[in-house]
Amino acid sequence: MAETHVLFVEDDDVIREATTLALERDGFVVTARPDGLAGLESFREKRPDIALLDVMVPGMDGVSLCRRIRDESTVPVIMLSARADSIDVVLGLEAGADDYVTKPFDGAVLVARIRAVLRRFGHAGGNGGAAAEDELGGERGVLSFGDLEVDTEGMEVRKGGAPVALTPTEMRLLLEFSTAPGTVLSRDRLLERVWDYDWGGDTRVVDVHVQRLRTKIGQDRIETVRGFGYKLKA
Repeated sequence: MAETHVLFVEDDDVIREATTLALERDGFVVTARPDGLAGLESFREKRPDIALLDVMVPGMDGVSLCRRIRDESTVPVIMLSARADSIDVVLGLEAGADDYVTKPFDGAVLVARIRAVLRRFGHAGGNGGAAAEDELGGERGVLSFGDLEVDTEGMEVRKGGAPVALTPTEMRLLLEFSTAPGTVLSRDRLLERVWDYDWGGDTRVVDVHVQRLRTKIGQDRIETVRGFGYKLKA
């Protein structure tokens, strides 16, 4: 099995060194950088399997770095924030991050979150579509919802005949909706199915990803069912 390469951008020397050692003990190959500009350079040079980005780093902050990475790649991104502040969390997720972890964090918890992200992205190589297809139940083939087409085998989405670019997390989320149209899916179910959280999680992750998905497939496609969750309009 190929080694997993982690890009870790953190300006605090103690946290950077301690976390790097912890990840290496768990078998990861780590490239650690102290600022966003160096992080972007290393991302382009080394093409890691996953990126861990602290929100507040010099040169280029973590949110901006996440946007730059997302412009070039669908590689999974986990944001690290010193506080569970809603603004930090939402900004990171809106920038394209797949998950976030609040500092201070336990090394075992961070490793578990990394492995959960990698599982749903079908490591190695970020083949999230294949991983999602392996777990997909219900209908297969091309599902149509008006001008929206979801190819559950080819892992492609088209709107009005034009391809829609989705991240692996967005694709997994759409698959959950499209294979159960008209069914209300709770945030907890989506956390479990899409984010692999069998221990619960922050529902803001779901809300922001749903909004990101709406901007790509149409704001009226996914309906909010207040107090229960979301459903794809059949």
